[in-house]
Amino acid sequence: MLSANWMSASHPHSFPPLPMRECGLHLQCHTHIRASAQLTSRMPLPKLTSCVLPLCLALLLARDCAPSLALADQQRSITSADGGTTVSFTSRVEQAISLLDKGRQAQAEGDFSQALLQYTQVIKEDGDLALSEYARVGRAIALYEVGDREEAFIELEDVSVSLKGYPEVHAALAAVLYTDKHSLLSAEKQFTIATLLDPHYTDLSYVKDTKHWPPSLVNSLAKFIDLQ
Repeated sequence: MLSANWMSASHPHSFPPLPMRECGLHLQCHTHIRASAQLTSRMPLPKLTSCVLPLCLALLLARDCAPSLALADQQRSITSADGGTTVSFTSRVEQAISLLDKGRQAQAEGDFSQALLQYTQVIKEDGDLALSEYARVGRAIALYEVGDREEAFIELEDVSVSLKGYPEVHAALAAVLYTDKHSLLSAEKQFTIATLLDPHYTDLSYVKDTKHWPPSLVNSLAKFIDLQ
């Protein structure tokens, strides 16, 4: 028989106490481990194997619960760099989505100056969120109409890497590469990627009425498509 103190703190292979915190799964793991220890203390060695599996399972559950706790901590609050007020992660996501929607609405209404402001605000305030990459696409498209075309090109080129496979950015970059950079081969490469993923980008009415591209970018794409 195995001694009941084989899991004591002095045992060289003992495990540290599981943190209980808010996760109910830790309580279940703790219960499984204690029960397994009690069973092994009074079972003959041949039956010990039947207790090992529940114990291992409990330890695996405890290990898998740790990342969930870390994520829960991140979702609860994020402290600002200066140690000031904490902001709920969920609230930040909701705010970014709201700004993104406002930018798209302004773009749909043809107010590209307002769209540029909304997209820029998403990037400035929530640039660490993944969805800010889509704000960068919108910002580049708005910039092409009311801002600096060179900056729009740089933004599109950069985001075409981080959002590789997102058809709109490849189609927009193709239009800019051909019209502003006079780079036909690079434009064809980007446009091929875009249209393989979404053939709608061969239709100018789609980018104008559905994607709400500004007139300048629609015209640039039209010049490129005329060559096809």
